[in-house]
Amino acid sequence: MHELAASGSTPRANILVVDDHQDKVLVLQTILEDLNENVVVASSGKEALKLMLEMEFAVILLDVKMPEMDGFETAALIRGRRKFAHTPIIFVTAYAEEMHTSEGYSLGAVDYILTPIVPDVLRTKVSVFVQLFHMTNRIKQQAEERVILVREQTARAAAEEAIRRSTFLADASHVLSKSLAVEETLTGLTRFVVPFLGDLCAIVQFDDAGGVRNTQLAWTAGRGGPVNIQQATVVRLCDEKIAAGLARSLTRTDVELLELESEQIALAADSGGGSPDLLALGFALGKLAIFPLVARGRQLGALLCGVSTSRSFSSADLAIASDLAGRTAIALDNGLLYSRIQSADQRKDEFLAMLAHELRNPLAPIRSAVAVMHRVGSQTPLMMWSRDVIERQVAHLTRLVDDLLDVSRLTQGKIRLERQSVDLGSVIERALEVSRPSIDSHKHRLQVMLPETPVYLDGDPVRLAQVFSNLLNNAAKFTPEEGRISVIAELAANRVRVRIQDNGCGMPADLLPHAFDLFTQANRSLARSEGGLGIGLTLVRTLVQKHGGSVEAHSDGPGKGSEFIVELPVVQRKSRVTSTKRDDRTVQPPALRILLIDDNSDANATLATLLGLCGQEVRTALDGPTALLVAAEFRPQLVFCDLGLPGMDGYEVLRLLRAQAADPMPAIIALTGYGRAEDQKLTSEAGFDGHLVKPVDFERLQELIVAQTQNGPGSLAVAAEASRRLS
Repeated sequence: MHELAASGSTPRANILVVDDHQDKVLVLQTILEDLNENVVVASSGKEALKLMLEMEFAVILLDVKMPEMDGFETAALIRGRRKFAHTPIIFVTAYAEEMHTSEGYSLGAVDYILTPIVPDVLRTKVSVFVQLFHMTNRIKQQAEERVILVREQTARAAAEEAIRRSTFLADASHVLSKSLAVEETLTGLTRFVVPFLGDLCAIVQFDDAGGVRNTQLAWTAGRGGPVNIQQATVVRLCDEKIAAGLARSLTRTDVELLELESEQIALAADSGGGSPDLLALGFALGKLAIFPLVARGRQLGALLCGVSTSRSFSSADLAIASDLAGRTAIALDNGLLYSRIQSADQRKDEFLAMLAHELRNPLAPIRSAVAVMHRVGSQTPLMMWSRDVIERQVAHLTRLVDDLLDVSRLTQGKIRLERQSVDLGSVIERALEVSRPSIDSHKHRLQVMLPETPVYLDGDPVRLAQVFSNLLNNAAKFTPEEGRISVIAELAANRVRVRIQDNGCGMPADLLPHAFDLFTQANRSLARSEGGLGIGLTLVRTLVQKHGGSVEAHSDGPGKGSEFIVELPVVQRKSRVTSTKRDDRTVQPPALRILLIDDNSDANATLATLLGLCGQEVRTALDGPTALLVAAEFRPQLVFCDLGLPGMDGYEVLRLLRAQAADPMPAIIALTGYGRAEDQKLTSEAGFDGHLVKPVDFERLQELIVAQTQNGPGSLAVAAEASRRLS
């Protein structure tokens, strides 16, 4: 029989008693009871060995004489296992023969106790081994606790390092993503890195040939106080060892560590001014790590981190810096791509503006010549037809030019609305007036149904008319001759729904979701008989959305017509409602002295002829100096001046005309092919009384002359603006 160890907060040691005599076992248990330890009993060697596999014992009291397996054989088997090799064994025997004693000690016995047993001797000897057992266990426990503590500390340090690393990289990502401007991003990053990763940080940008384009630097300055960070932008660092390291980085993707032998306290840098400048450091630079910046297989530059002689790079620092270099390379690549896109977009805008200017210049004399033909040309059917064809095509070309510029305004978000209360009926009427030539030329049947009561909108009357004229032109373009076009407006609560329907060629289902996308066109065949740039519907959507409305396109498929639905919010009628309807009454302005300044001789001649037919006294000049001479003699009341004059531009002509003119001061209007908002702002700031974009409608030009006669230059600017927006 045996007893298992008692459970408790302080475990008791196990003492194994092996004896086949129950009376002797009882004596031993009684003697050992005062030790307050756990006494386990086995009646044979086999049972003792089985218990040894289940429990750990502080000491074994082993009887020598036992049946089947005596004490010596049992001791030999116990010592044969590595786990029990050092467990103390005390033989209990009635024999004190020297031979037995020698055999016992050879089997690993630590002592012999002869019977009859002296209780104090037994307790003392057993107590020594029990205390040794407890001490050994405490040492093991302490060692295990220390191992656990070290592991916890290591895990905590690793977690703190991971948090430190992730926090730094997250903050660095925020710095890198704050702006797409390359210089701003790199300047912010170099300042952010110091002093976390090093005492110096530099980002070197390479050009396409592998040369250094520029270098952004930040470093700590000053000692024994708050960290003071200095920054500089230079072309390159002049240190030969650094330059060689940068050259090597072009052919490698891993970090290179440089040992700077001279412990530099200043760096020579080329700032592009000839002789190198010295950048004074607040420390002695000892080591420099160079990380290549590689993105999409291209070497964009290098990230440099330097530390003073009192610091060194840890493996964690290098790992963080390597990760940062990868993120920096991506941010730099994105910034360079954005810069290229911006540059290309700017060149595109400049090209469109120049293209519009160059296209408008020849359109101006053509439109003026058509107006002359209206007044003095033959009225034969063939001549009238030819004149009308020219007039329609000039209007079409003018609209295409305006659409080109609207694309630029659209992509830059520069389309402005001049809101006012406007009648929907007048907007539709103005749109029909613009689209009527295209509708009539195709002999379309037009149906217009508007609410009986007036509907008022809060919007820009010109832009709203553009919305519906674009949709009407689109319907006319894709509807065959003698087809049907309908404009139906319906009120629904506080919104109005305008449907533009046709029975034309329709749209395939895959085109409908993209109908309002820029440059989307259904027919891209070589014939392109209907023309267009794929811009009009994009402008429609943008303008409708800017008015707080929506527009949808519907079609049952090719050959089944199309329907565009425009929804706009309506407002209550206000005291002053603007009408977009043009006054078609012929305006015959009084005679003025008018000076035309344009280097296009045809534009000058045709407009001068047209104005002369209306009773105006006109002089012309092809350049600035000639204009000044003519103005000094002629003393004009009204001047139309081109901006792109040879030698002396229109702004200089304006300044000199103002300087030499006597009272009353003439009104001077810019008449130019430049029609961007920026151009109009420049002419206004320069002092022009108005800005007209070629080719100007002659009726509007007459209205300007009337405004000058009646109200002077002040109202002339208002009239010029109205003319520009309605033409």
